[in-house]
Amino acid sequence: IEFRIQHLGYSWLYGRFNDFSGQFTYDQDNPDESSVTVNIDPASIDTNHAERDKHLRGDEFLHVSKYPEAKFVSTDFDDHGDGTATLKGKLTLHGVTKPVTIDVEHVGHGKDPWGGYRRGFIGTTTIALRDFGIDYDLGPASREVELTLSVEGVRQ
Repeated sequence: IEFRIQHLGYSWLYGRFNDFSGQFTYDQDNPDESSVTVNIDPASIDTNHAERDKHLRGDEFLHVSKYPEAKFVSTDFDDHGDGTATLKGKLTLHGVTKPVTIDVEHVGHGKDPWGGYRRGFIGTTTIALRDFGIDYDLGPASREVELTLSVEGVRQ
């Protein structure tokens, strides 16, 4: 799970959450019945700068001691039939749950070298920090975060 946000309006700050887990279901014959659940450890935030990460874990941003989990649970998957889809669900971050819409692209699928069958997707969305109770002021260009979620699953 990667993100980017403008830093004071002067540059892009990139980072990721290193610890997450989840599952998804996808039926090629009935893709609109697909579902996704993702659990995220917000304390695993990593921007490649230890002091900044410490600040982001603190109470002005993620407040991980009070809100040690973030989660996305899908509510609807609309396959457009052209390799793209719209995924809707509820994101819980910083103790606040809000609906989000994720634009999804089907990356690929097929047999892997170990005898399994894999399928991968990438999804992107933009969220407003204030919607999730994070109101630290980094300037008007830094109010929204772009999130990218890349997933690959093995058929069970």
